[in-house]
Amino acid sequence: MNAAVLIPVTAAVQIHHYRSCLKNRRDVLISPSLWQYAVLFNRFSYPSELEKTLLLRGYHTVLQDALPHYPKSMKCYLSRTADRMPSERHQPGRLKTYYLLNAASLLPVLALEVKDGETVLDLCAAPGGKSIALLQCAYPGYLLCNEYDRLRGRWLRQTLESFIPQPLRNVIKVSELDGREVGDAQPATFDKVLVDAPCSNDRSWLFSSDSQKATYRICQRNNLPALQVGLLRSAIKALRPGGLLIYSTCTLSKAENQDVISEILTSDSNIVPMDISGIARTFSQDFTFAPTDQKCSLLVIPEKGKAWGPMYIAKLKKGMSTRKWQGELCKPC
Repeated sequence: MNAAVLIPVTAAVQIHHYRSCLKNRRDVLISPSLWQYAVLFNRFSYPSELEKTLLLRGYHTVLQDALPHYPKSMKCYLSRTADRMPSERHQPGRLKTYYLLNAASLLPVLALEVKDGETVLDLCAAPGGKSIALLQCAYPGYLLCNEYDRLRGRWLRQTLESFIPQPLRNVIKVSELDGREVGDAQPATFDKVLVDAPCSNDRSWLFSSDSQKATYRICQRNNLPALQVGLLRSAIKALRPGGLLIYSTCTLSKAENQDVISEILTSDSNIVPMDISGIARTFSQDFTFAPTDQKCSLLVIPEKGKAWGPMYIAKLKKGMSTRKWQGELCKPC
């Protein structure tokens, strides 16, 4: 495996960048009372009464019919306040009716545009929310949910069991490979790949009463960009020619977002950035977007009343040997 080559990013630079990006966002990120939770229906089990309950509580649909390729089977509701529906507990043999999530987490799934019968890889799948969302969109011919961490892998399996009926589980496989090895193990196999990469996870480190510990965690994560590039290189190997790849994180860190994508585009001439600026225009009423200087990427930033994100999303396409492209492409980021 070739080692990823990135310009080193010092902890001081990362901290300075965070402070700059988090101005006017910190209050939302460190205040759970302001956090919002979307309700993603499980199309395999939700009762009609659930929709009525949410409407009475002031929820409204999000994303519905907003994009030409929007999956009609996906239903997601959100409230403009910090209302939260109770979580459903896992009961073996019984499907849950909804999944609580940050609404911005659905954007990577929608950007992937999964269609019935396609082969799909969720490279860093635990705890399983995006895999569940993928299955609300389409019936893939094969879905590989990979999670390297065994404990998180058990969580992933339980999530799939809680939401997906047994017949559909026959086309789903859960693996526990190092994500950087999947491309070599299954080269040119998948039509679509989602890389929801391990990242600094701003909400987690900010929501800490120990500032020294939070700073230490940032310092320890200087190796994340190299890991993320390694995961992307593996994902590219796993893609079929012409396949689509979505990279996402839940951090504002430029080193883990734009810089990682720039490294891939600079080093691999067979990867083309795809313009997804239309998603920001379409969903600007429910999400707040910050500029990324990349047409192939979006950055959702949280604010009071729209406490979704952080969520960075980039869309790439693997080229064909003829170097002839189809679809809407953008200039290198």
